[in-house]
Amino acid sequence: MSDPVASKSGFLCMYMKNHPDTLVAYVKYFGKVEGNVFTAEMSNIDSKGMTLVYKLKSGQSNTTRVSFDPPLSGYEEVKPRLLSMKAEAQERLGMLKAPQITTFQIPRTAAIVGIVSFACFYFLSPPPPDTTFLSIPVTTMDAFFSPAHAFRDATGLGLSFRTSCAIFFGIHGAEALYTWSLCRQYVKGAIVTAAYIGCTMIFGYPMWIDLKKRVQRKRIDSVMKVE
Repeated sequence: MSDPVASKSGFLCMYMKNHPDTLVAYVKYFGKVEGNVFTAEMSNIDSKGMTLVYKLKSGQSNTTRVSFDPPLSGYEEVKPRLLSMKAEAQERLGMLKAPQITTFQIPRTAAIVGIVSFACFYFLSPPPPDTTFLSIPVTTMDAFFSPAHAFRDATGLGLSFRTSCAIFFGIHGAEALYTWSLCRQYVKGAIVTAAYIGCTMIFGYPMWIDLKKRVQRKRIDSVMKVE
């Protein structure tokens, strides 16, 4: 099966000649080339990556291969991927200001994770029979958790409430730390930052994945405005 991107390599290389600054950023950041890169050209591109020819101010010439992670699945992905990589490279190299997120939002996938988490606690870690909570009658508690007790009796599956909490908050705590690292770079405002970290503790990965997507969209928007 032919590579859908490689078949357009000649056209894409010619098009990218009009964007030398972008190619230099690719070479320096993704190619990890140190030194003063003077010029750069794209000599080949396919679904797995691109080959860049660059020249240093000292006169030395060389090539570097920049891989696409993940690989491109089709030609239609070339432009958004190159724009995204351009924004990331220029931001990391200090050529472009890092995007700032000033508002908070909860993605729809967070509700799904919340439901799944509740179901896991409900079926795997229900309180023992005859347990009361606050002013809720024992009969009401037993009736509410009777399906969970039936599930545990039938399957033999179950964890103590303390163990379930340790697993839940251990995983989400690590994710909250990662969210905090993202917020330090891209989120403006203590309240928005606290909201993202707090909701990551509750809902987990959907929060930081959505935050990264918002940052990526802002990056591409900033690149488009510059162009």
